[in-house]
Amino acid sequence: MSIKVERNYLEINSLKDLKASFPPSDDCIIDFSNQADFQINKFFYKQIGKEHRWTDRLAWTDEKWINYISEQKVKTYILKKNNDLAGYFELIFHKDKNETEIAYLGLLKEYQNKKLGSFLLSSAIKNSFSENIKRVWVHTCSLDHKNALNNYLSRGMKIFKSEILML
Repeated sequence: MSIKVERNYLEINSLKDLKASFPPSDDCIIDFSNQADFQINKFFYKQIGKEHRWTDRLAWTDEKWINYISEQKVKTYILKKNNDLAGYFELIFHKDKNETEIAYLGLLKEYQNKKLGSFLLSSAIKNSFSENIKRVWVHTCSLDHKNALNNYLSRGMKIFKSEILML
């Protein structure tokens, strides 16, 4: 049985266009994961992704995860609330195109609907532009969290492409 999925591609071309959201409380921090620990990415991918049909990486071997996380162009940031893991985002820097892709961004289920998603996205955009790039882009679809598209639009991102897929 196939399902109809709407996918939107969004971009923001300047940090000045960001409508930033700030941490909802003092116990929220975003840490750069400077170690190439693939287990953290794998954990978030599986835990967050199971709610949204993220499947492309489920077949990855540990070696493939290690190679991916070890790439210089990939950076992972972790959201912690009260020192507990709450969410993450992965940025892929495409230096040849002078842009950053927000590859994955999400919150563990127990941290959703607490204003953390807007803070997480604001941080992803800010960290992207800190690399002196010209564009940040992402894609989201109707399988993602119900507030995902609105969050991207509320932070100042604009849709530049939409498509309908049958999965």
